[in-house]
Amino acid sequence: MTGRSMNLRRVLLLGAVAALGALGACSRHDDTATAMAAAAALGPQSTAADPLARGRYLVKAADCAACHTTADGAPFAGGVKLASPFGTFYGTNITPDKQHGIGNWSADDLYKALHDGVTPEKNLYPAMPYTSYRQLSRADSDAIYAYLMAQKPAAVANREPELSFPFNMRFSVRFWNWMFLQDALPDASNVQSPATAAQWNRGRYLVNALGHCAECHTPRGKFGQLDGARALNGSALGRVAAPDITPHGLASRGWNAADLQTFFATGIAPQGSAFGEMYPVVHLSSQYMSRDDLAAMSTYLLGDPPPPSQAQAQKPALDTASADAAQLEAGRNLYLAVCAGCHSAGGEGKPHVAVPMSGNSTVRQGDPHNLIVAMLDGIGAQDFPGLERMQEMPGFASQLSDTELAQLANYLRATWGAQPADVTPDTVKALRQ
Repeated sequence: MTGRSMNLRRVLLLGAVAALGALGACSRHDDTATAMAAAAALGPQSTAADPLARGRYLVKAADCAACHTTADGAPFAGGVKLASPFGTFYGTNITPDKQHGIGNWSADDLYKALHDGVTPEKNLYPAMPYTSYRQLSRADSDAIYAYLMAQKPAAVANREPELSFPFNMRFSVRFWNWMFLQDALPDASNVQSPATAAQWNRGRYLVNALGHCAECHTPRGKFGQLDGARALNGSALGRVAAPDITPHGLASRGWNAADLQTFFATGIAPQGSAFGEMYPVVHLSSQYMSRDDLAAMSTYLLGDPPPPSQAQAQKPALDTASADAAQLEAGRNLYLAVCAGCHSAGGEGKPHVAVPMSGNSTVRQGDPHNLIVAMLDGIGAQDFPGLERMQEMPGFASQLSDTELAQLANYLRATWGAQPADVTPDTVKALRQ
């Protein structure tokens, strides 16, 4: 394209779709096809003989219900609200209904939608993570298709996205795809042992393709594309930021393979419980995955060999001549007044009530974003697999000032997080709703 006006138009179109692409995109990887094909062949043995059972397992692993099933709606009938800074999307009807769902689609149509973001009717916005699903094997796509076609049709009309100009120009998705739709991200992990190569490859397939973890956990470029140079380094798309889940990032917050598998299976580990967008991932998806697949995911995410887990956070040295000591004492008093009743004075937490602060992954994050958001907003009561649950944590936005919340955050970070006491009242103020 030449000419200033044409360049301006192109930038406008790309900017529109790039902003939408903040919900789903992909970058480049060189050896995806061979590794993914090998990994795809390693499906759970218990479902191998039953295509519908395999399809059901894959739909769970791909977390389809999170976007396509409302709390009080028919399974896969759509309607889930997906808020973004650019407008609101709604999960679509993927039941076999011929008018509103995918009842007229072929297996080829579903594969093209998952692989390229193109349906028989339209281009999909990358709010649907075809940028990751494009790594799915054809066999797995066909199994998902068979399972969805076996579901009960639901005559539920789809809701069009509520997007302002220029984000409502659906045709511009084609330009974005042309520039950014690639095969996969470079690996944030690595494998060195031939003995674990098959498990590592299976984990890569589960994390990158079915689980589409990069969509939330990878930073994005100025056009909304995933930043391949920082794969799985964490990203703040929503109210609760997705943390760094590279091997180094996980190990620095005390994660090891056993705890990571427990977390995927139950939503709770010594490092804390799932909250924010991760809670429905466990509730709707990972708790149903096989033990072997959860082990494979852990192997891939932690790397082979994994870095040493920093199980105990070392307290940073404090300058007692500065204001640190007084600020931390004020934070400690606030903790004892409003937090210790549930989390205990020593930070050990209480079973079935509140998670520990000692060793807590959120407290140990370098970025205090999620810790501050949790203190401001609170966390609703949560039921986890089995009989485990955590009671509601109230938000303190209306009870504590920005200064008090900063003092409390600094006490938690310095005492149990090995982080500097550098949260300011302005940091808290910026995160108030």
